[in-house]
Amino acid sequence: MKKLLIKLFRKPVLRLAEKFSSRPDKERVFASLTELHSKILNGDKKKGLIIPFNAASQKIIVFSDQHKGARNKADDFAICEQGYVAALDYYFKESFSFINLGDGEELWENNIFQVKKHNRVSFEKEKLFIQQKRFIKIFGNHDLYWANDPLAWMQLESIYGEKVPVYEGCILATTLNKRPFQIYLTHGHQGDLQSDGNWFSKWFVSTVWGPVQGLLDINPNTPAFNDQLKSLHNTIMYEWSNAEKNVLLITGHTHQPVFMSLTHLERLYVRLAEAQKNKDDAALKTIEGEIAKAKPVNPTAPDFSRIIPSYFNSGCCCFDDGDITGIEIADGYIRLIKWQTKNNVAKREVLEEIKLNELEGLLS
Repeated sequence: MKKLLIKLFRKPVLRLAEKFSSRPDKERVFASLTELHSKILNGDKKKGLIIPFNAASQKIIVFSDQHKGARNKADDFAICEQGYVAALDYYFKESFSFINLGDGEELWENNIFQVKKHNRVSFEKEKLFIQQKRFIKIFGNHDLYWANDPLAWMQLESIYGEKVPVYEGCILATTLNKRPFQIYLTHGHQGDLQSDGNWFSKWFVSTVWGPVQGLLDINPNTPAFNDQLKSLHNTIMYEWSNAEKNVLLITGHTHQPVFMSLTHLERLYVRLAEAQKNKDDAALKTIEGEIAKAKPVNPTAPDFSRIIPSYFNSGCCCFDDGDITGIEIADGYIRLIKWQTKNNVAKREVLEEIKLNELEGLLS
């Protein structure tokens, strides 16, 4: 009976979830990103920090959207915990700082006591970064609790053993090619009418979506779902970053990995255009096969020749196959990475990378 229910209701439930998960308004997104960016630059430390960053020697890992839950069937993080813990072990040993870019905890579906109880292992790994002052916590829409509950600091202190400030964003201030350069990070829910303080969305997730998801074992965060053209929200955030100068924008929120303003499918289309231009039949066959595997919703290849590589998205740590994605900034490079767990062993894979100096040159 359960298999029949899943077969009947999976697609309509996912469509409903998509409808209620995101409704970005371009003017609101632009205004919110600009306002936060300006406040951080003007020294509003309650909003966020300006962090001096040496691109040649310092290392940062950005993860977002863990959505740590209560170990029930609606807990999207549970299957990814092993990979996440292995990744944090690696980055701690390699002297990375960790920016947790929001929605670390799923506090729309669960209360904080449930989340604390069932996620002690990953909290302990994060605690190691905090003890060495290598941790920045940003809030998102699903863990907005950290920003608006007057007693949230006590819960954080009980989890980590010390006070942990929570910000809306931060700016890494560096120099590339002898020019000042900023990497602006925030969760990215700002300006989304379904997420930015919307009580109905929170009610829907906690009262309707959570129980249905648990009943039908549905996790919408599939790699196939995210390997499409940029979502509307990602497109709007890209457009904001495109209008700025000497600023790179990194967000989470959408659960869709983006590197140099392109999703995996969009990069395939770029490679396809290059192969067609070069009349490389072997490459054409390979790339067309990869595109077919992605099963694009819109198979028509858009023109990406004028895309400015100013926007990145860390993806999420709650894919339904146990994989997690993130953004590394290290060794003078920025990278989109994936941690994949097979046979109980988690391994790091570099999906895309570019030298920061080269990237700055493309933006100048």
